[in-house]
Amino acid sequence: MSVPWLVSVRSFAPPQNPSARVAMALSELSGDEQGVILGQLRNALEPRLVMYFSSANKELRALLPPASQQQLRADYEEATALCVKIGLRNCKELREATMIHSWMKGLTAADLATLAKLGSVLPALVRLDLGESSGSAGPDGVQRLAEGLVAGALPALTRFSIGYTQLGGAGASAIAAALGRGAMPRLKDLALFEAHIGDAALAALAPALRRRPALERLCLCRNPFGDEGLAALVAPPPPAAGTPPRPAGALKKLEYLDLSRTQVTDAGCVTLAAAISSGALPMPWSFSLSGIPASDEAKDAVYDARANLGGADDREDAPQHFGGYWDDPEVVPYGGYPSGAPDDGGYVESWGYYEPDDGY
Repeated sequence: MSVPWLVSVRSFAPPQNPSARVAMALSELSGDEQGVILGQLRNALEPRLVMYFSSANKELRALLPPASQQQLRADYEEATALCVKIGLRNCKELREATMIHSWMKGLTAADLATLAKLGSVLPALVRLDLGESSGSAGPDGVQRLAEGLVAGALPALTRFSIGYTQLGGAGASAIAAALGRGAMPRLKDLALFEAHIGDAALAALAPALRRRPALERLCLCRNPFGDEGLAALVAPPPPAAGTPPRPAGALKKLEYLDLSRTQVTDAGCVTLAAAISSGALPMPWSFSLSGIPASDEAKDAVYDARANLGGADDREDAPQHFGGYWDDPEVVPYGGYPSGAPDDGGYVESWGYYEPDDGY
């Protein structure tokens, strides 16, 4: 005979502790699977997550021994010091930041390496601007930054600018390698200005840039490359026999190209005009050729090539508003305001450059 009020004793048992349920579920995973989860939770900006996780059972505690915990603490302290240096209060601000503007903050090569290590745990960062004229980053600072950016690092970043640094050939190759392995997958705007980029450095960087069809703005101003480097970017020779074909549609979305204050001569202008006319380089909406050693006639031929395809004729009688450097003789990056410049907290639309009243 059934008794309606008689129910299982288990229905009155108190609910199991959530932590105990988690520990039970984790105990059913293999050691490798537990290690993968632990690795995904390891975050120098928020180390408590992996600490909580590792305390669930003895197997997980074994995966995070005291030496690993000490390294996690050291990484957190490095990240905290970097936050203070770039003007943020704590790691939470860095983790949630959408823009980092570090201009003349004295960042060292070690600081840039730390920033690179954090690239995978900065999901909100859209814009990163770095500039160091003091030499504090040394000759390999940018190289260490690029070498530390793993595949998928800085996943939301669309704008990256770096200037007044010793990028050089090694740094350019390191940036090319970072782009090649999938760092900064959403990059649209890239500025590498006054970064000691010569012909060889640009030739090393160019293939990686051409494999980024989403690239819209490219500023290479105030670098010592000339005709050879420019040709590698806009009109590379056919690939050698037996090598993979070049990507189709390279630079197809390029809207702005800044070559001002480089060493491009008449020959480089001929190459650029030919690339635009033939379609090898999709017609940029705007570009700057100011301050280069090419003749006015050679520069006019480039502007004519674009105008013939329906582009705007914005020769050097008007400032370039699409970013990079203006066509006036001197410019100042945002963040250092001369007299009369608007103080807008360090952010100016486009690339963030403005026309100064009184030079540097």
